[in-house]
Amino acid sequence: MKNATVGPFVKWAGGKRQLLAQIRERMPREYNRYYEPFIGGGAVVFDLLPENALINDINEALINAYVQIRENVDSFLDNINRIDSAIGEDGKDYYYSMRNLYNMKLEKMEYDIELAALFVFLNKHCFNGLYRVNSKGLFNVPYNNSKRMSCDEESIRMTSDYLKRVTISTGDFEYACRNAGRGDFVFLDSPYAPLNPTSFESYTKEGFTLESHERLARLYDELTERGCYCMLTNHNTELIEQLYGNKGYTISVVNVKRMINSDANNRKGQEVIICNY
Repeated sequence: MKNATVGPFVKWAGGKRQLLAQIRERMPREYNRYYEPFIGGGAVVFDLLPENALINDINEALINAYVQIRENVDSFLDNINRIDSAIGEDGKDYYYSMRNLYNMKLEKMEYDIELAALFVFLNKHCFNGLYRVNSKGLFNVPYNNSKRMSCDEESIRMTSDYLKRVTISTGDFEYACRNAGRGDFVFLDSPYAPLNPTSFESYTKEGFTLESHERLARLYDELTERGCYCMLTNHNTELIEQLYGNKGYTISVVNVKRMINSDANNRKGQEVIICNY
């Protein structure tokens, strides 16, 4: 199945839209099941549209949005259209009132259709589409001064139809890959290793630490031993070279634009695409 209207419904830091051509040309010719344990905005899965896929993320609010769009698309659209239509002239005050409502629901762990709609609304109306939380796990990204609609109805409906054939889970990346076996393809769009090796931050309050990167590298080796096709993307840093170099993996360096960086002078960089085949 392939349809141009199926695509990411949120903008996500580190999203792979600009690398889709490079990723496609490095795909294995054939594979069994598709696994993506760090789904984020889903640029790759929505480009490939594999027939047998499992997607996962540790961000429960993000996964709630995927599930609600899959299971309750009409209600999701009703909710987000209601939220969009009420923005009025003073978008800033309205945005912060919606952010407060979203955080209240997070604190109560109300992972429902309204939270999903608020999640997408905030993503489209916050600075650079960032998802960032404070030490309490509450969303704290400021307003971007936009009053545009949060989504395209046709695209959301097409996305919902596709997701009905996808297994969606939330949790740790190792657990998401527990059933991956010989001939399966695992795409690991892992949280970025910091360009500054003394700084480890993440979009979830749990964080993705140095130990997490080391554990991911061990999983990559284990999946290789299981006979999985693996592809991993990350910044081209010394840490990533230490974790994946000298193991016989194919490491391609590609130039990227880091559009989410607020300093235009730092918006050029390099990423690596690491394959075990």
